[in-house]
Amino acid sequence: MNPSLHPKDLSISDYTYVLPDDRIAKYPLAERDQSKLLIYREGTVTEDTYAHLTEHLPANSLLIFNNTKVVEARLLFQKVNGSIIEIFCLEPAEKYLDITTAMLQKEKVTWKCLVGGAKKWKEGPLTYTIRKHTGDIILTACKKEQLGNTYLIELSWNDTNLSFAEILHDAGVTPLPPYLNRSAEDADKERYQTVYARYDGSVAAPTAGLHFTDTLLQALVQKNILHSFVTLHVGAGTFKPVTAATMQAHEMHAEFIEVDLSFIVGLLTNNARTIVAVGTTSLRTIESLYWMGVKTMRDPAITPGSLPVTQWEPYELADRNMNRDEALRSLLTWMQKRELKQLITKTQIIIAPGYRFRVAEGLITNFHQPQSTLLLLVAAFIGNDWRKVYAHALTNGFRFLSYGDGSLLWKKEHAV
Repeated sequence: MNPSLHPKDLSISDYTYVLPDDRIAKYPLAERDQSKLLIYREGTVTEDTYAHLTEHLPANSLLIFNNTKVVEARLLFQKVNGSIIEIFCLEPAEKYLDITTAMLQKEKVTWKCLVGGAKKWKEGPLTYTIRKHTGDIILTACKKEQLGNTYLIELSWNDTNLSFAEILHDAGVTPLPPYLNRSAEDADKERYQTVYARYDGSVAAPTAGLHFTDTLLQALVQKNILHSFVTLHVGAGTFKPVTAATMQAHEMHAEFIEVDLSFIVGLLTNNARTIVAVGTTSLRTIESLYWMGVKTMRDPAITPGSLPVTQWEPYELADRNMNRDEALRSLLTWMQKRELKQLITKTQIIIAPGYRFRVAEGLITNFHQPQSTLLLLVAAFIGNDWRKVYAHALTNGFRFLSYGDGSLLWKKEHAV
Protein backbone atom coordinates (compact mmCIF):
# COMPACT_ATOMS: atom_id res chain seq x y z
CA MET A 1 0.00 0.00 0.00
CA ASN A 2 1.22 3.50 -0.79
CA PRO A 3 1.97 4.95 2.65
CA SER A 4 1.50 8.54 1.53
CA LEU A 5 -2.27 8.33 1.06
CA HIS A 6 -4.80 5.83 2.34
CA PRO A 7 -7.46 4.94 -0.24
CA LYS A 8 -10.08 6.15 2.24
CA ASP A 9 -8.78 9.66 1.64
CA LEU A 10 -8.97 9.55 -2.16
CA SER A 11 -11.19 12.16 -3.78
CA ILE A 12 -13.40 10.64 -6.47
CA SER A 13 -13.26 13.93 -8.39
CA ASP A 14 -9.65 13.08 -9.27
CA TYR A 15 -10.88 10.05 -11.22
CA THR A 16 -13.05 11.54 -13.89
CA TYR A 17 -13.03 12.24 -17.61
CA VAL A 18 -15.53 13.56 -20.14
CA LEU A 19 -17.55 10.72 -21.71
CA PRO A 20 -19.77 11.97 -24.56
CA ASP A 21 -23.03 10.07 -24.88
CA ASP A 22 -22.23 9.07 -28.46
CA ARG A 23 -19.21 7.11 -27.23
CA ILE A 24 -21.37 4.81 -25.10
CA ALA A 25 -22.09 1.64 -27.07
CA LYS A 26 -25.87 1.20 -27.03
CA TYR A 27 -25.66 -2.12 -28.88
CA PRO A 28 -22.96 -4.77 -29.22
CA LEU A 29 -21.11 -5.51 -32.46
CA ALA A 30 -22.48 -8.33 -34.59
CA GLU A 31 -19.38 -10.43 -33.93
CA ARG A 32 -18.17 -10.56 -30.32
CA ASP A 33 -14.45 -10.92 -31.03
CA GLN A 34 -14.33 -8.07 -33.57
CA SER A 35 -14.40 -5.52 -30.75
CA LYS A 36 -11.32 -3.33 -30.57
CA LEU A 37 -8.66 -4.23 -28.02
CA LEU A 38 -6.35 -1.66 -26.46
CA ILE A 39 -3.12 -3.14 -25.10
CA TYR A 40 -1.24 -1.31 -22.34
CA ARG A 41 2.16 -2.34 -21.04
CA GLU A 42 4.44 -0.11 -18.94
CA GLY A 43 3.40 3.17 -20.52
CA THR A 44 3.01 1.94 -24.10
CA VAL A 45 -0.40 1.73 -25.79
CA THR A 46 -1.13 -0.32 -28.93
CA GLU A 47 -4.30 -1.56 -30.65
CA ASP A 48 -5.72 -4.77 -32.09
CA THR A 49 -8.97 -6.75 -31.91
CA TYR A 50 -10.09 -9.48 -29.52
CA ALA A 51 -9.85 -12.02 -32.34
CA HIS A 52 -6.04 -11.68 -32.06
CA LEU A 53 -5.89 -11.72 -28.26
CA THR A 54 -3.66 -14.81 -28.16
CA GLU A 55 -0.89 -12.83 -29.89
CA HIS A 56 -0.69 -10.54 -26.86
CA LEU A 57 -0.64 -13.19 -24.13
CA PRO A 58 2.36 -15.28 -23.05
CA ALA A 59 1.93 -18.99 -23.78
CA ASN A 60 2.18 -19.71 -20.04
CA SER A 61 -0.82 -17.54 -19.14
CA LEU A 62 -3.72 -18.63 -16.98
CA LEU A 63 -6.94 -16.71 -17.67
CA ILE A 64 -9.57 -16.48 -14.94
CA PHE A 65 -13.18 -16.10 -16.12
CA ASN A 66 -16.36 -15.36 -14.16
CA ASN A 67 -19.01 -17.87 -15.23
CA THR A 68 -21.98 -16.20 -13.54
CA LYS A 69 -25.17 -15.98 -15.57
CA VAL A 70 -27.38 -12.91 -15.84
CA VAL A 71 -30.94 -13.54 -14.73
CA GLU A 72 -34.01 -11.74 -16.02
CA ALA A 73 -34.26 -9.85 -12.74
CA ARG A 74 -36.81 -7.18 -13.72
CA LEU A 75 -40.42 -8.19 -13.11
CA LEU A 76 -43.13 -5.85 -14.43
CA PHE A 77 -46.50 -6.14 -12.71
CA GLN A 78 -49.51 -4.24 -14.06
CA LYS A 79 -52.17 -3.10 -11.61
CA VAL A 80 -55.88 -3.08 -12.42
CA ASN A 81 -55.72 0.67 -13.11
CA GLY A 82 -52.97 0.11 -15.68
CA SER A 83 -50.02 1.47 -13.69
CA ILE A 84 -46.79 -0.56 -13.78
CA ILE A 85 -44.93 -1.67 -10.66
CA GLU A 86 -41.40 -2.85 -11.38
CA ILE A 87 -39.80 -5.32 -8.97
CA PHE A 88 -36.03 -5.58 -9.47
CA CYS A 89 -34.66 -8.68 -7.74
CA LEU A 90 -31.31 -7.75 -6.17
CA GLU A 91 -30.32 -10.65 -3.95
CA PRO A 92 -31.96 -13.40 -1.88
CA ALA A 93 -33.06 -12.88 1.70
CA GLU A 94 -30.43 -13.66 4.31
CA LYS A 95 -32.09 -16.94 5.29
CA TYR A 96 -30.69 -18.54 2.12
CA LEU A 97 -27.08 -19.69 2.24
CA ASP A 98 -26.32 -18.54 -1.28
CA ILE A 99 -27.87 -17.38 -4.55
CA THR A 100 -27.93 -20.85 -6.10
CA THR A 101 -30.02 -22.21 -3.22
CA ALA A 102 -32.50 -19.35 -3.60
CA MET A 103 -32.67 -19.78 -7.38
CA LEU A 104 -33.62 -23.44 -6.97
CA GLN A 105 -36.52 -22.72 -4.59
CA LYS A 106 -39.92 -23.98 -5.69
CA GLU A 107 -43.39 -22.58 -4.95
CA LYS A 108 -42.08 -19.45 -3.21
CA VAL A 109 -38.97 -17.46 -2.40
CA THR A 110 -38.12 -14.24 -0.55
CA TRP A 111 -35.91 -11.71 -2.27
CA LYS A 112 -34.50 -8.28 -1.52
CA CYS A 113 -35.79 -5.98 -4.24
CA LEU A 114 -35.96 -2.45 -5.52
CA VAL A 115 -39.55 -1.43 -6.28
CA GLY A 116 -40.22 1.08 -9.01
CA GLY A 117 -43.50 2.85 -8.39
CA ALA A 118 -43.61 1.72 -4.76
CA LYS A 119 -45.89 4.62 -3.81
CA LYS A 120 -48.53 3.24 -6.17
CA TRP A 121 -48.42 -0.13 -4.38
CA LYS A 122 -50.35 0.66 -1.24
CA GLU A 123 -51.40 -2.81 -0.10
CA GLY A 124 -52.33 -6.28 -1.23
CA PRO A 125 -50.50 -8.63 -3.60
CA LEU A 126 -49.55 -8.09 -7.23
CA THR A 127 -50.06 -10.79 -9.81
CA TYR A 128 -48.54 -11.60 -13.20
CA THR A 129 -49.79 -14.28 -15.59
CA ILE A 130 -47.21 -16.37 -17.42
CA ARG A 131 -48.82 -17.79 -20.56
CA LYS A 132 -47.57 -21.29 -21.39
CA HIS A 133 -48.95 -23.94 -23.71
CA THR A 134 -49.31 -26.26 -20.72
CA GLY A 135 -51.45 -23.72 -18.89
CA ASP A 136 -51.20 -20.33 -17.21
CA ILE A 137 -48.89 -19.79 -14.24
CA ILE A 138 -49.78 -17.08 -11.74
CA LEU A 139 -46.83 -15.28 -10.14
CA THR A 140 -47.74 -13.36 -6.98
CA ALA A 141 -45.69 -10.69 -5.20
CA CYS A 142 -46.28 -9.67 -1.57
CA LYS A 143 -44.46 -6.95 0.35
CA LYS A 144 -43.08 -8.32 3.61
CA GLU A 145 -40.79 -5.60 4.98
CA GLN A 146 -39.12 -2.33 3.98
CA LEU A 147 -35.33 -2.16 4.38
CA GLY A 148 -34.21 1.38 3.68
CA ASN A 149 -34.70 1.91 -0.05
CA THR A 150 -35.32 -1.80 -0.70
CA TYR A 151 -38.07 -4.24 0.19
CA LEU A 152 -38.27 -7.90 1.15
CA ILE A 153 -40.68 -9.38 -1.38
CA GLU A 154 -42.18 -12.85 -1.19
CA LEU A 155 -42.72 -14.24 -4.68
CA SER A 156 -44.89 -17.33 -5.07
CA TRP A 157 -46.24 -19.29 -8.04
CA ASN A 158 -48.76 -22.07 -8.56
CA ASP A 159 -46.59 -24.60 -10.40
CA THR A 160 -44.64 -26.69 -7.90
CA ASN A 161 -42.40 -28.14 -10.61
CA LEU A 162 -40.78 -24.82 -11.54
CA SER A 163 -37.78 -23.27 -9.80
CA PHE A 164 -37.46 -19.54 -9.24
CA ALA A 165 -34.76 -19.40 -11.93
CA GLU A 166 -37.27 -20.84 -14.43
CA ILE A 167 -39.94 -18.37 -13.30
CA LEU A 168 -37.57 -15.44 -13.88
CA HIS A 169 -36.65 -16.79 -17.29
CA ASP A 170 -40.34 -16.93 -18.27
CA ALA A 171 -41.56 -13.72 -16.63
CA GLY A 172 -38.58 -11.43 -16.24
CA VAL A 173 -36.79 -8.87 -18.37
CA THR A 174 -33.02 -8.66 -18.91
CA PRO A 175 -31.68 -5.90 -16.61
CA LEU A 176 -29.64 -3.77 -19.01
CA PRO A 177 -27.37 -1.13 -17.42
CA PRO A 178 -29.23 2.15 -16.80
CA TYR A 179 -26.76 4.17 -18.87
CA LEU A 180 -27.87 2.43 -22.08
CA ASN A 181 -31.14 4.37 -21.82
CA ARG A 182 -33.13 1.80 -23.78
CA SER A 183 -35.43 -1.11 -23.15
CA ALA A 184 -34.15 -4.66 -23.34
CA GLU A 185 -34.77 -6.40 -26.66
CA ASP A 186 -34.95 -10.09 -27.54
CA ALA A 187 -31.35 -10.06 -28.80
CA ASP A 188 -30.10 -8.91 -25.40
CA LYS A 189 -31.05 -12.24 -23.82
CA GLU A 190 -28.20 -13.84 -25.74
CA ARG A 191 -25.77 -10.96 -26.22
CA TYR A 192 -25.82 -9.65 -22.63
CA GLN A 193 -24.48 -13.04 -21.58
CA THR A 194 -21.06 -14.63 -21.93
CA VAL A 195 -20.80 -17.79 -24.04
CA TYR A 196 -19.56 -19.65 -20.95
CA ALA A 197 -22.21 -18.35 -18.49
CA ARG A 198 -23.32 -21.19 -16.24
CA TYR A 199 -24.68 -20.23 -12.80
CA ASP A 200 -27.77 -18.03 -12.46
CA GLY A 201 -27.42 -15.09 -10.12
CA SER A 202 -26.16 -11.82 -11.65
CA VAL A 203 -28.15 -8.70 -12.42
CA ALA A 204 -25.32 -7.38 -14.59
CA ALA A 205 -23.01 -9.17 -16.98
CA PRO A 206 -19.26 -9.58 -16.36
CA THR A 207 -18.84 -7.54 -19.52
CA ALA A 208 -15.15 -8.18 -20.24
CA GLY A 209 -16.18 -11.72 -21.10
CA LEU A 210 -18.77 -10.63 -23.69
CA HIS A 211 -15.96 -10.42 -26.30
CA PHE A 212 -15.05 -14.10 -26.10
CA THR A 213 -16.29 -16.68 -28.61
CA ASP A 214 -15.93 -20.44 -28.69
CA THR A 215 -13.38 -19.96 -31.48
CA LEU A 216 -11.31 -17.59 -29.35
CA LEU A 217 -11.45 -19.94 -26.37
CA GLN A 218 -10.20 -22.76 -28.60
CA ALA A 219 -7.38 -20.53 -29.87
CA LEU A 220 -6.27 -20.04 -26.26
CA VAL A 221 -6.11 -23.80 -25.75
CA GLN A 222 -4.06 -24.25 -28.92
CA LYS A 223 -1.47 -21.80 -27.59
CA ASN A 224 -1.29 -23.66 -24.26
CA ILE A 225 -3.02 -20.78 -22.50
CA LEU A 226 -5.04 -22.30 -19.69
CA HIS A 227 -8.29 -20.92 -18.36
CA SER A 228 -10.30 -21.52 -15.21
CA PHE A 229 -13.55 -20.28 -13.71
CA VAL A 230 -14.75 -18.55 -10.57
CA THR A 231 -18.27 -17.33 -9.86
CA LEU A 232 -19.02 -13.84 -8.60
CA HIS A 233 -22.67 -12.88 -8.87
CA VAL A 234 -22.65 -9.26 -10.00
CA GLY A 235 -25.05 -7.07 -8.05
CA ALA A 236 -26.73 -3.82 -9.00
CA GLY A 237 -24.23 -2.11 -6.72
CA THR A 238 -21.71 -2.28 -9.54
CA PHE A 239 -23.57 0.72 -11.03
CA LYS A 240 -23.81 2.56 -7.72
CA PRO A 241 -22.30 6.02 -8.25
CA VAL A 242 -19.76 7.38 -5.83
CA THR A 243 -21.47 10.45 -4.38
CA ALA A 244 -19.20 10.94 -1.37
CA ALA A 245 -16.38 13.49 -1.58
CA THR A 246 -13.86 10.92 -0.37
CA MET A 247 -13.95 7.15 -0.59
CA GLN A 248 -14.17 6.72 3.20
CA ALA A 249 -17.85 7.70 3.05
CA HIS A 250 -18.68 5.34 0.16
CA GLU A 251 -20.14 1.96 1.08
CA MET A 252 -18.87 -0.70 -1.33
CA HIS A 253 -21.41 -3.32 -2.39
CA ALA A 254 -20.94 -6.89 -1.17
CA GLU A 255 -21.31 -9.72 -3.69
CA PHE A 256 -21.60 -13.51 -3.47
CA ILE A 257 -18.65 -15.57 -4.67
CA GLU A 258 -18.50 -19.32 -5.25
CA VAL A 259 -15.11 -20.96 -5.78
CA ASP A 260 -14.41 -24.67 -6.07
CA LEU A 261 -11.61 -26.18 -4.02
CA SER A 262 -10.17 -27.50 -7.30
CA PHE A 263 -9.78 -23.91 -8.52
CA ILE A 264 -7.50 -23.04 -5.60
CA VAL A 265 -5.54 -26.25 -6.19
CA GLY A 266 -5.18 -25.17 -9.82
CA LEU A 267 -3.80 -21.75 -8.85
CA LEU A 268 -1.19 -23.41 -6.66
CA THR A 269 -0.33 -26.04 -9.28
CA ASN A 270 0.09 -23.39 -11.98
CA ASN A 271 1.84 -20.83 -9.78
CA ALA A 272 4.51 -20.20 -12.43
CA ARG A 273 1.94 -19.08 -14.98
CA THR A 274 1.01 -15.45 -15.66
CA ILE A 275 -2.44 -14.91 -14.15
CA VAL A 276 -4.77 -12.70 -16.17
CA ALA A 277 -8.19 -11.80 -14.79
CA VAL A 278 -10.94 -11.48 -17.39
CA GLY A 279 -12.97 -8.69 -15.90
CA THR A 280 -12.98 -6.70 -12.68
CA THR A 281 -15.25 -9.29 -11.04
CA SER A 282 -12.73 -12.09 -11.63
CA LEU A 283 -9.99 -9.81 -10.35
CA ARG A 284 -11.90 -8.93 -7.17
CA THR A 285 -12.60 -12.62 -6.58
CA ILE A 286 -9.03 -13.88 -6.83
CA GLU A 287 -7.64 -10.98 -4.81
CA SER A 288 -10.30 -11.67 -2.16
CA LEU A 289 -9.17 -15.30 -2.00
CA TYR A 290 -5.70 -14.07 -1.07
CA TRP A 291 -7.07 -12.04 1.85
CA MET A 292 -9.24 -14.92 2.99
CA GLY A 293 -6.06 -16.97 3.05
CA VAL A 294 -4.39 -14.30 5.19
CA LYS A 295 -7.34 -14.43 7.59
CA THR A 296 -7.16 -18.23 7.89
CA MET A 297 -3.42 -17.97 8.54
CA ARG A 298 -3.99 -15.46 11.34
CA ASP A 299 -6.83 -17.51 12.81
CA PRO A 300 -7.01 -21.15 11.65
CA ALA A 301 -10.22 -21.56 13.66
CA ILE A 302 -11.98 -18.70 11.87
CA THR A 303 -15.63 -19.49 11.15
CA PRO A 304 -17.17 -19.29 7.67
CA GLY A 305 -19.26 -16.38 8.87
CA SER A 306 -16.12 -14.34 9.58
CA LEU A 307 -14.39 -15.20 6.32
CA PRO A 308 -15.96 -12.55 4.00
CA VAL A 309 -13.62 -9.71 3.07
CA THR A 310 -14.92 -6.36 4.23
CA GLN A 311 -14.36 -3.09 2.41
CA TRP A 312 -11.18 -1.83 4.04
CA GLU A 313 -9.86 -5.08 5.50
CA PRO A 314 -7.12 -5.60 2.88
CA TYR A 315 -5.57 -2.26 3.81
CA GLU A 316 -5.72 -3.09 7.52
CA LEU A 317 -4.01 -6.45 6.86
CA ALA A 318 -1.52 -5.08 4.34
CA ASP A 319 1.43 -5.35 6.71
CA ARG A 320 1.07 -9.14 6.62
CA ASN A 321 3.87 -9.90 4.17
CA MET A 322 2.54 -13.26 3.07
CA ASN A 323 3.18 -14.39 -0.48
CA ARG A 324 0.42 -15.59 -2.75
CA ASP A 325 1.09 -19.30 -2.39
CA GLU A 326 1.29 -19.15 1.42
CA ALA A 327 -2.10 -17.44 1.59
CA LEU A 328 -3.79 -19.75 -0.91
CA ARG A 329 -2.30 -22.84 0.74
CA SER A 330 -3.63 -21.69 4.10
CA LEU A 331 -7.11 -21.18 2.63
CA LEU A 332 -6.93 -24.61 0.98
CA THR A 333 -5.97 -26.26 4.29
CA TRP A 334 -8.82 -24.44 6.06
CA MET A 335 -11.30 -25.77 3.48
CA GLN A 336 -9.92 -29.31 3.59
CA LYS A 337 -10.17 -29.48 7.38
CA ARG A 338 -13.85 -28.59 7.06
CA GLU A 339 -14.31 -30.98 4.12
CA LEU A 340 -15.50 -28.11 1.92
CA LYS A 341 -15.49 -28.82 -1.81
CA GLN A 342 -16.70 -25.31 -2.55
CA LEU A 343 -16.22 -21.94 -0.89
CA ILE A 344 -19.44 -19.90 -0.81
CA THR A 345 -18.99 -16.51 0.78
CA LYS A 346 -19.07 -12.76 0.09
CA THR A 347 -16.58 -10.04 -0.71
CA GLN A 348 -16.88 -6.29 -0.23
CA ILE A 349 -13.30 -5.55 -1.28
CA ILE A 350 -12.68 -2.10 -2.73
CA ILE A 351 -9.58 -1.89 -4.92
CA ALA A 352 -8.30 1.64 -5.28
CA PRO A 353 -4.95 3.40 -5.82
CA GLY A 354 -2.68 2.35 -2.97
CA TYR A 355 -3.71 -1.29 -3.24
CA ARG A 356 -0.93 -3.82 -3.99
CA PHE A 357 -2.09 -6.73 -6.13
CA ARG A 358 -1.20 -10.17 -4.84
CA VAL A 359 -2.55 -12.51 -7.53
CA ALA A 360 -3.33 -10.87 -10.87
CA GLU A 361 -0.66 -9.68 -13.27
CA GLY A 362 -2.90 -8.86 -16.23
CA LEU A 363 -6.45 -7.57 -16.57
CA ILE A 364 -8.85 -7.73 -19.51
CA THR A 365 -11.59 -5.16 -19.00
CA ASN A 366 -13.96 -2.74 -20.74
CA PHE A 367 -13.84 1.04 -20.38
CA HIS A 368 -15.67 2.22 -17.27
CA GLN A 369 -17.75 5.18 -16.18
CA PRO A 370 -16.12 8.34 -14.82
CA GLN A 371 -15.94 8.55 -11.02
CA SER A 372 -16.75 4.85 -10.53
CA THR A 373 -15.19 2.24 -8.28
CA LEU A 374 -14.32 0.26 -11.43
CA LEU A 375 -12.24 3.17 -12.72
CA LEU A 376 -10.52 3.31 -9.32
CA LEU A 377 -9.60 -0.36 -9.76
CA VAL A 378 -8.04 0.35 -13.17
CA ALA A 379 -6.11 3.27 -11.67
CA ALA A 380 -4.82 0.97 -8.94
CA PHE A 381 -3.67 -1.51 -11.59
CA ILE A 382 -1.82 0.84 -13.96
CA GLY A 383 -1.39 4.01 -11.93
CA ASN A 384 -1.89 7.47 -13.40
CA ASP A 385 -1.43 5.99 -16.86
CA TRP A 386 -5.17 5.29 -16.76
CA ARG A 387 -5.51 8.84 -18.09
CA LYS A 388 -3.28 8.01 -21.05
CA VAL A 389 -5.25 4.83 -21.77
CA TYR A 390 -8.64 6.53 -21.63
CA ALA A 391 -7.45 9.54 -23.65
CA HIS A 392 -6.19 7.17 -26.36
CA ALA A 393 -9.47 5.26 -26.38
CA LEU A 394 -11.51 8.46 -26.68
CA THR A 395 -9.29 9.86 -29.43
CA ASN A 396 -9.18 6.65 -31.46
CA GLY A 397 -12.81 5.66 -31.74
CA PHE A 398 -13.13 3.04 -29.00
CA ARG A 399 -16.66 2.27 -27.81
CA PHE A 400 -17.27 2.56 -24.05
CA LEU A 401 -19.04 0.71 -21.22
CA SER A 402 -20.85 -2.66 -21.18
CA TYR A 403 -21.39 -3.24 -24.89
CA GLY A 404 -18.21 -1.41 -25.89
CA ASP A 405 -14.64 -2.33 -26.70
CA GLY A 406 -12.03 -3.35 -24.17
CA SER A 407 -8.43 -3.48 -23.08
CA LEU A 408 -5.64 -5.78 -21.99
CA LEU A 409 -3.79 -4.06 -19.17
CA TRP A 410 -0.52 -5.31 -17.71
CA LYS A 411 0.04 -4.41 -14.09
CA LYS A 412 2.32 -1.48 -13.54
CA GLU A 413 4.72 -2.19 -10.71
CA HIS A 414 4.65 0.46 -7.98
CA ALA A 415 1.65 2.08 -9.66
CA VAL A 416 1.16 5.72 -8.70
